[in-house]
Amino acid sequence: MEEKTKKQIPLRLSPKLYNAVAAWAEDDFRSVNGQIEYLLSECVKQRKKNGKYVGEDIDAPLDINIE
Repeated sequence: MEEKTKKQIPLRLSPKLYNAVAAWAEDDFRSVNGQIEYLLSECVKQRKKNGKYVGEDIDAPLDINIE
């Protein structure tokens, strides 16, 4: 795949996770899609850097408390 084209994929998020990402995106002046792409890119860079994911508990379920 060329670098100029982007692959579209369906993504299912819980409402709580979506709202958390949307709020974070707003804080960073990004779209939700842009925020997800940024976060995934940073995670891949970190993994390439040291062979590990950002955190040891990356697969732990999220406990998002949004009031």
